[in-house]
Amino acid sequence: MEAERLRKKVARVGFNASSILRKSQLGFRNVTSYSRLANELRVSCMQRKKVQIRSFDLSSLASNRFNFILVSTNSNQFFVVNQVEVEGSKYGVISLRTLKIPSFHVYGLRNLFVPDRKVKSLCWASLNQLDSHVLLCFEGIREAPSCAVLLPASRFFNIYTSRVNQPGMLCSFQIPAAWSCAWSLNFQAYHCFSAGLSQQVLLTNVATGQQQSFGTSSDVLAQQFSIMAPLLFNGCRSGEIFAIDLRCRNRGKGWKATHLFHDSAVTSVQILQEEQCLMASDMTGKIKLATKCIREYEGHVNESAYLPLRVHEEEGIMVAVGQDCYTRIWSLHDAHLLRTIPSPYPASEDDIPSVAFTSRLGGIRGAAPGLLMAVRQDLYCFPFS
Repeated sequence: MEAERLRKKVARVGFNASSILRKSQLGFRNVTSYSRLANELRVSCMQRKKVQIRSFDLSSLASNRFNFILVSTNSNQFFVVNQVEVEGSKYGVISLRTLKIPSFHVYGLRNLFVPDRKVKSLCWASLNQLDSHVLLCFEGIREAPSCAVLLPASRFFNIYTSRVNQPGMLCSFQIPAAWSCAWSLNFQAYHCFSAGLSQQVLLTNVATGQQQSFGTSSDVLAQQFSIMAPLLFNGCRSGEIFAIDLRCRNRGKGWKATHLFHDSAVTSVQILQEEQCLMASDMTGKIKLATKCIREYEGHVNESAYLPLRVHEEEGIMVAVGQDCYTRIWSLHDAHLLRTIPSPYPASEDDIPSVAFTSRLGGIRGAAPGLLMAVRQDLYCFPFS
């Protein structure tokens, strides 16, 4: 009942798309107001669809619980981390090419089982082409220290090749336990990744193996490279957000380019390329847009969890899942809460959904954008029509 009440509160009754467009053309509504109302209309009409997961691999991912989903840049596939009953995790790729309206099914490609290893952070990496690899930061165990591994995405594609003949990890770097990681697409830090550690940022060039460290006063929980500017933004447990100037080789002076502060541990940072602003969330549930402008997105719930933000500038929305298991969608331009979506299951810290917003359901030829939600063993999509 409470979920239904919230849904009705967010969705407006009686929206008329033609009327909104006409008023905008006549100048009765400004661009920001029109953009928000149009998005509110589209978001309120999103309906949850169960996605059937099919598999070419006998060791299917469908029977295991989802931990993370990570959609590729062109939205044609996503990387998944699944928890299995025994100690360890499964890692795989699910193709989105068959996810079309009204047919909602996807194919899981072959997957790998990594015993006794837990992934602390992950991101897509681009070596010979966009999203050609996945960067995984593993937690250390007694037999094996923590490390960062580059795994070719192509390893998951050929399901008929013997596992023995499959290529292994491209390369592995021994690093301290990493809270976060990020891959650089900036030409001044080409083929580099960063790992956010306890009181340290470690920058590694995968082509040369050269490493550069920057000392901090707190654990680095979130990171992202800027594409246009030679900067690496970092969010810390202390609430500090700072940027490292990648052109500065002298670590003793001048390498901190920006300073911002939150009241609690920063769990996610996202750079908005068009607005040249930085969006960050923390463990008090606050989401703020700052740098050249300041804006706060209200309604997010978080007290102690590591919860990412999903920003989609093209559609003008921002998505975050709270510790209460509700997925919330805001207007990026005016911070208005557009929709609150309950989880299909009762709220539990073990069942917080993992979500991703894709620009096109079904990849580059997909018909429309949409929201993907993975919770327990199930996958759902919400077409953004």
